[in-house]
Amino acid sequence: MKAIVDCNSFYCSCERLFRPQLDDKPVVVLSNNDGCIVSRSDEAKAAGIAMAVPYFMAKDIIAIHKVATFSSNYNLYGDMSWRVMETLRIMLGVANVEVYSVDEAFLDLGEEGTNDWEKIGLHIRQTVEQWTGIKVSVGIAPTKVLSKVANHLAKKNKIATQCVVVLDTQEKINTALQDTPVKEVWGVGRQYAKKLSDMYAVFTAYDLSRKSPEWANKNLGGVVGTRLVKELRGESVQVMEKELTVKRMIATTRMFGHTVKSKEAIKEAIATYTSKAAEKLRRQYSAANIISIFVVAKGQDHNIDFRHGESIGSHITLPVATSSTHELIKPAVALVDRIFVEGTQYKKAGVMLSGLVPDATIQGNLFTEEKHNGKRLLMSMVDNVNFAMRNDVIKFAASGTTRNWKMRMEMRSPRYTSRWDELYEIS
Repeated sequence: MKAIVDCNSFYCSCERLFRPQLDDKPVVVLSNNDGCIVSRSDEAKAAGIAMAVPYFMAKDIIAIHKVATFSSNYNLYGDMSWRVMETLRIMLGVANVEVYSVDEAFLDLGEEGTNDWEKIGLHIRQTVEQWTGIKVSVGIAPTKVLSKVANHLAKKNKIATQCVVVLDTQEKINTALQDTPVKEVWGVGRQYAKKLSDMYAVFTAYDLSRKSPEWANKNLGGVVGTRLVKELRGESVQVMEKELTVKRMIATTRMFGHTVKSKEAIKEAIATYTSKAAEKLRRQYSAANIISIFVVAKGQDHNIDFRHGESIGSHITLPVATSSTHELIKPAVALVDRIFVEGTQYKKAGVMLSGLVPDATIQGNLFTEEKHNGKRLLMSMVDNVNFAMRNDVIKFAASGTTRNWKMRMEMRSPRYTSRWDELYEIS
């Protein structure tokens, strides 16, 4: 049996964790720069607040219903996510937990032993809530796709289901599929659901499960569609994936707090993002051969073009792979001169490191090996200090000191679990 554990309104749950007075009260969390609503509590949904609506458009309804509003606090959310996933690993073993997203994880519950799956689901839910304070919903079924269906039903009526739904018989599976619109099936989406309903009279998950694998291969995206239909039929074909510990590309991108017109400010931002990306690079003991940067002008979309010349992005291949921040900042900042256009207002920038290789395999020689080891030691010391003291205590001058272009986070809560000076206080 497979299960999926999904945190309920995760960002809102993290905010409520240290503010119990907000339990049963409407809460929303905003995106970068306090732009759009990206997380809503059930009470906020009931008040009519839509997902992804711009904050300025929702201010009136937020005021009317006295909705608690927070800027995104990724330090807090990341730490709480790790605690939830680590709880699941302790309960079931690392090999039986697949972290799917920041607030979701698939579990392999095995086939042997007790068949009281609902009791197991309640135990998982209660343990996660007791150990971390984060409320979750659990769906259990023979396949990953069916477990997502079960989880959807568990969250749809939390009181009746106690946030746990088990589909362990064909009768339960058929009923659940009939109660699930096809747009809610994992991997379908709203646009494809419209096509399925308009062209093939497929309105529910049950309708889709009645289609043959051959039909799915032809009309539902080939192999992916075939797997989806098989899983809806109860045939487990999607295996548990191992957690990706070494990334093939590392990126750091941010929206600016306001539009930026000066080249110096763009260079400061690129230098800062390069420093962040380099920290991630060293964390997995890798070095980069290629560095790319991009900027997005006000009024443009986020489709990035990495052509040389008159484009919003550019890249360079380094003579030797490196993980040293200063060796990455210099070419990254130089790339700004290629793409910056005087008088243009920019709203976002980013840095990507690719062509990654293990740091220990960088080709050296008699004259450079000692120097390479020295740089590695220097970067290790800088990382240790910044990790212990936080807030980039040690930074390169190219990153700037005022950083007026930083993202707006005017309603961010304290980083309770990752900053000594922001620990929760009990009076």
